[in-house]
Amino acid sequence: MQKPWFEVEHYIDGEFVKGGNRFEVFYPATNEAIGTAPEGGEAEVDAAVAVARRAFGKWGRTPAAERRRILHAFADGIRAREEELARVESWDVGRPIRENAHGYIQRVAANIEFFADFVVTHGSEAYPMDTGYVNYVLHRPVGVAALITPWNVPMLLETWKIGPALAFGNTVVLKPAEFTPVGAWKLAQIAHEVGLPPGVFNVVHGFGPDSAGAFLTGHPDVDLISFTGETTTGKAIMKNAADTLKKLSFEMGGKGPNIIFADADLEQVVKISVRSSFFNQGEFCLAGPRILVERPAYEEFVERFAEASKGLRPGDPMDPETTLGSLISSDHLQKVQGFLDELPSTQAEVVLGGDRPELDEPFDGGNYLNATIVTGAKPRERICQQEVFGPVVTVTPFDEEEEAVEIANGVSYGLSAVVQTRDLGRAVRVSDALEAGTVWVNDFFVRDLRVPFGGMKQSGIGREGGIYSREFFTEAKNVCLSNR
Repeated sequence: MQKPWFEVEHYIDGEFVKGGNRFEVFYPATNEAIGTAPEGGEAEVDAAVAVARRAFGKWGRTPAAERRRILHAFADGIRAREEELARVESWDVGRPIRENAHGYIQRVAANIEFFADFVVTHGSEAYPMDTGYVNYVLHRPVGVAALITPWNVPMLLETWKIGPALAFGNTVVLKPAEFTPVGAWKLAQIAHEVGLPPGVFNVVHGFGPDSAGAFLTGHPDVDLISFTGETTTGKAIMKNAADTLKKLSFEMGGKGPNIIFADADLEQVVKISVRSSFFNQGEFCLAGPRILVERPAYEEFVERFAEASKGLRPGDPMDPETTLGSLISSDHLQKVQGFLDELPSTQAEVVLGGDRPELDEPFDGGNYLNATIVTGAKPRERICQQEVFGPVVTVTPFDEEEEAVEIANGVSYGLSAVVQTRDLGRAVRVSDALEAGTVWVNDFFVRDLRVPFGGMKQSGIGREGGIYSREFFTEAKNVCLSNR
């Protein structure tokens, strides 16, 4: 497929702005430049926040049914460009097109559509008092929302924030990750085409420190920040936002356990584990890179899991046969490789992968790493404690249920977990004991937009999804009505 060229633009006050200083956008699969994007600074952030503040006065008072109509048009516009957006996501991220072609863009659109519907189909609370008073609760939009999104599943997480922010009446300034600006630009084009009012949705590109990210998160006219990304970045944003006491919702890193008991269906276990380990090249906060296996099933699982993982095929992301994409950048590849370089000094053993695949040009210049399985690593070693964020997993045996829970909880993260067993009672007990915001039992990455999503410990602050998004993106106001 011919390499594209994208001249990405800011989107401010209903207009596309080319910008002055520009940086190159690279295709992770080859490390070739595929375009340029503008680096937003203080002036661009000030302009975007100012128009968002002005637009909030009207958008926040627009009837929910009218906001719903406009946002449905936005979702329909996304669906109408499904094929194009699927390709864009692969160019941006290096993820295999097959992962984008099976409902991914539909989910991107559903994030907008779900919240557009939610705001008109869900009521609020009323509390009659015996003394004749009635209390009722109003949910009013907060104001200008800064949305800071990561590079791993960019359009999915951008609309996960755009949908509720706009549906509940806020206005938005989106700052996408600098590695993946193209998808956000395409979303802005669709918003423009369907008639989203000027200033309601704005996109400013750039970097974090001393760039668009820092100026946006510290801006006095930004009322709330929804952030998904690395834990260290979340800490920096929290410090930057502290002086103005903004509302914060953070979904950050993960180091999820995949706990496999000996009674589980091993064939199904292997299928789930391949997906939870290597979906999106392992660049996925919800992944299960710490596989804990009850000892009677350990050896057979390792053998069958390694055999299944050998079948993953790295290569051209645009080839429908490719099942393992490239990492986001050469620097990130080196970071992931650094975890593996430490292993010779430990008792850990690489039983699969650990090396780069041999690929033809131009993909031999891309950021590829073969699916990698490590055994023998101790639970307190760095590879088991820190977020690798690549196609690298550890497999550790355990003997007792309590031991599995102790190992699973023995990290600073608490975003998600997988439990695989046929014993319903055990599934309930272990799920309850795990320190994780989401636990999947006998499956992985099943999402219902109504349920709370977020992490414990250093994996995040707050929850979003359904009524939890309403709690964050609105201010609840109680009105006490007298009968006199």
